[in-house]
Amino acid sequence: MPSHTSSRGNPGSGATAVPRVDPRTVARVRFRRALTLLVMTLVVPGSAQLVAGRRDVGRLALRVWLSCLGTLVAVLLIGSLWHGLVYWMASSTLVLGFLRLLLCALAIGWALLFLDAWRLGRPLQLLQGQRLAMVALNGVLCFAVAGSLLFASHLVSVQRGFVSAMFGDGAATAAHQGRYNVLLLGGDSGRDRWGLRPDSITVASIDADTGRTILFGLPRNMMDFPFAKGSVMASQFPRTYDCPTCELNSLATWAGDHRSLFRGYANPGVEATAEGVEGITGLKVNYYAMVNLQGFRSMVQALGGLKLNVRDRIPIGGVGGPITGHIEPGVQRLNGFQTLWFARSRESADDYSRMARQKCVMNAMLQQMSPATVVTKFEAIAKASEKLVTTDLPASELGRFAELAMKARTQPVRTVSFVPPAIDTGHPDIDRVHSMVAAAVRRSESGTSGGPAPAAAPKHKKGFTRTHRQTVGGSIGNLHDGYAANESTDLSASC
Repeated sequence: MPSHTSSRGNPGSGATAVPRVDPRTVARVRFRRALTLLVMTLVVPGSAQLVAGRRDVGRLALRVWLSCLGTLVAVLLIGSLWHGLVYWMASSTLVLGFLRLLLCALAIGWALLFLDAWRLGRPLQLLQGQRLAMVALNGVLCFAVAGSLLFASHLVSVQRGFVSAMFGDGAATAAHQGRYNVLLLGGDSGRDRWGLRPDSITVASIDADTGRTILFGLPRNMMDFPFAKGSVMASQFPRTYDCPTCELNSLATWAGDHRSLFRGYANPGVEATAEGVEGITGLKVNYYAMVNLQGFRSMVQALGGLKLNVRDRIPIGGVGGPITGHIEPGVQRLNGFQTLWFARSRESADDYSRMARQKCVMNAMLQQMSPATVVTKFEAIAKASEKLVTTDLPASELGRFAELAMKARTQPVRTVSFVPPAIDTGHPDIDRVHSMVAAAVRRSESGTSGGPAPAAAPKHKKGFTRTHRQTVGGSIGNLHDGYAANESTDLSASC
């Protein structure tokens, strides 16, 4: 009777041996595959679907990804050579609206690709610990990527809302003799008194090509001045604005009481003030920006404070109210409340010393409001700005002025103020004012360091040295000789 011998494990039987596979090795391979699919989706969206069989989905996702990546690279390359493109995109509500929807769509699509890559990794075939790890990793990636895109979409929405709320769709005006002249008004807000009797009146004259900026300061108490020819105010005051209460900062109140004369103007007070400023300086005003000083406080807070050189002890309060504190001397970072009082305090100082301090605050804002600061504190700055400024600058011009502001940051800011000792504010010599403006513009455009004649150096008392310059009310100089920041070729050096 033949014997039956099992061939299993018998090398001489001619049967093929089947090696035993370790289940732990299989589990590790499956886990690595699932992990690889998630990483591929993170690095190149759609690539996991291409290699795992869903090629139609993978091709579509990959095309979208490459199109977005290519557009981003092109914008960065062109933007590095022509900053105007970036500024235009950041100020166009149409572009911002499209970008917001695109970011939302990318966030949703990318999250769905992560979920599909997790499914393609066959989670049910993984060990329990591996399944838990994959669920956690997939959740983190979905949250991180989609969340980042949705947050970016939120910031774009904030920017779009800021542009819509702050800037109108009015007609842009061309530069006058190669310069944009922006009237800057500062005052308190309140019901029925927004912008009335402004505390601060300045014209920022900006070279349309180089961004070189001159701040022309006008005292709020200037009297007996003419208006621009052909203007509404000139028809009412053909010679000069001359009466016991006719000061420059009263024009807004006068216009508010005679609104019927300013039909067609959105803000009669600003229009009347602009007509007065044009008559005094000979400059044609392109746009205005009315700064709410309480909103300014919020803006400084959003920036994280301003670094200022406090040269004297500055009282907080006073002039009709109690002094509640002081800002101590020294180079320091002031918060919004302190910065506002640094700019406004009149106790133990005259109006012209305060004007000098206000110019130092403007310069600090220009120099310290860097792109990095704006990006890191963008939402807070945007919200504060909506409460800070009312302007007629159209949104279409925002990109142009943003580019000019960036150019201005790299150059010294010049200042010319029509105050004593150069100008008698009660009876100003308008021809001399016009010559001061023309000289400042000519020297600014030529790029010379001469600029307008600086205020006379304060006379040193006995015991003073060249390193100790006289200050009054926190400003270098005095009423008799003038204040350095009011008449300077480099505002930073005068502050």
